[in-house]
Amino acid sequence: MRTFQAIANAHPGPDGHPSRNSGEPGYKASADYVARVMRQAGYDVTIQKYKFFYFAYTAVPTFREVSPAAHDYTVVTDWNPGQATGSTTAALQPAGGIVIPPTPAPSSASGCTAGDFAGFVPGRVALIQRGTCPFGVKVQNAQAAGATGVVIFNEGNPGRTAVLNGSLTDAAGNRIVPTIPVSFTSFATGQGLFNQYNAAVQAGTALPTMNLAVKAVVNPEADDYNVIADSKGGDPNHVVVVDAHLDAIYGAGMLDNASGSATILDIAQMMHKVNPRNKLRFIWFGGEELGLLGSAFYVNNLSPTELSKIGYDLDADVTATPNYVVGVLDPAGVDLFSRTVSTQFPPQVYEPSKVARDQGIGYFSSIGKKNILFSPVGTDAFSFNQAGIPASGVLTGQDCCKLQSDVDLFGGSLGNFEGNVPGTDGGCVDNPFRWCDNLANNDPQVLTFMSRGFATMVVDMAFDTTVLSSSGKVAAKPAQAQAQAGTGAPAR
Repeated sequence: MRTFQAIANAHPGPDGHPSRNSGEPGYKASADYVARVMRQAGYDVTIQKYKFFYFAYTAVPTFREVSPAAHDYTVVTDWNPGQATGSTTAALQPAGGIVIPPTPAPSSASGCTAGDFAGFVPGRVALIQRGTCPFGVKVQNAQAAGATGVVIFNEGNPGRTAVLNGSLTDAAGNRIVPTIPVSFTSFATGQGLFNQYNAAVQAGTALPTMNLAVKAVVNPEADDYNVIADSKGGDPNHVVVVDAHLDAIYGAGMLDNASGSATILDIAQMMHKVNPRNKLRFIWFGGEELGLLGSAFYVNNLSPTELSKIGYDLDADVTATPNYVVGVLDPAGVDLFSRTVSTQFPPQVYEPSKVARDQGIGYFSSIGKKNILFSPVGTDAFSFNQAGIPASGVLTGQDCCKLQSDVDLFGGSLGNFEGNVPGTDGGCVDNPFRWCDNLANNDPQVLTFMSRGFATMVVDMAFDTTVLSSSGKVAAKPAQAQAQAGTGAPAR
């Protein structure tokens, strides 16, 4: 863990902060470190390279009203930047189609057609309401009308009032990176700006002047890496994959997921002289934070024969949360954040997944720890489940919010799993521009007992003679594993 932190410190990202994000030197250095340690331990190591779309801010984005009511909006709390580039200081002008007051059900199509910008004065910042079409289409229409910036505010219907964090795609669903800055904000902020504009027009006074600046670096063909290490021994027709994602998001990524990466690295080192019945394949995936990119690439590029040899996956995704829960992955479990079941898996995935699940539960029970079952959705185990491969693993929680039912089971406090505890600001992991997921954001005692529980699952599956012996099937390859978390609001 200290080595991963030192790597992040020695390799700042484009924003100048310690980083192990995919596409940046700190991630490549992390991959090289893991590969070197695994080779020294006697494993057969390969590094699998793939391409991905890289976007990174080079400075904290800014959004402010310059006049007549000077006001700075706080990033994340008051607004979120769209993945765009550019800066502007200009008068505000609403696009057509804004519906205020909002109707009970979504009805706004503001900015969805060129006609919504009839009479728009080139050079101004366009104010657009959410609704009907992809956010990127709204921005494309605004830019075509000469807008130098865009503010998209939530629609205002029930469930659509808070600060947005949207993705920018065109009408075909393709990612775009506009060359004008984009701000996503709440209905209240948008309504306030809309009212200011109308009041200024009626009074014949100066329009609201906005300043927007989003500075970033973009590389549509960036390199990313999976580190794959096979045990010397074990039946190559019966493979147990043991994985963790190596990439961070928004910085050093020490809890998410240097902790899980360290867990499996330590287990692999301790097992280097073990001759398992089943071949062990330790994998550190890249791009998990960006939508399970590394695990999806790995699974989707296996031949049917190679895929059929993988009988099980075990995933360690966050293993040292200070205000923890003891989460064990179960395909029938609830998602971590929603606490609802979003995805159902067929019996041939679910039933064998219970084997390692119960091994983990047995260990935690033996040390007096209760557990909660979480779905693999949002973890790299999901990519394997999608391909028909049973999986389990461990997860100790991140961000917000720990529930009263969690406190009843595990102690601790309501709210943040990590970061400011107690608190409800969302923690350090998935919040940009905080850079606080550092070594201090991990609990060594939690890391120890969670790693021991996960090691029990690995060792038991390494010698399994029931699930793995029946794994000689050709599993269906998924067309694409889907990103399940951290990708922002729906596109409309």
